[in-house]
Amino acid sequence: MLENRLGQITGIEVKASATVDGKDFKGLRHLQETESALFQRGIVLYAGREVVPFGDNLWALPLSLWWAPQRQ
Repeated sequence: MLENRLGQITGIEVKASATVDGKDFKGLRHLQETESALFQRGIVLYAGREVVPFGDNLWALPLSLWWAPQRQ
């Protein structure tokens, strides 16, 4: 979990799998429900290739995004 200076939080989970489904967001959904005033987003980093939305402020993001060259 990351927290900014305002106390807002981003939950992050990392999966070794090339696929992701709703079950992978169980912990992030719990965080979203219990800390709704502070929760900004939940991210599952995974070994797949697609950016996939999984609900309100919940995203599956490929791990490769962190080291891929930026497009201009």
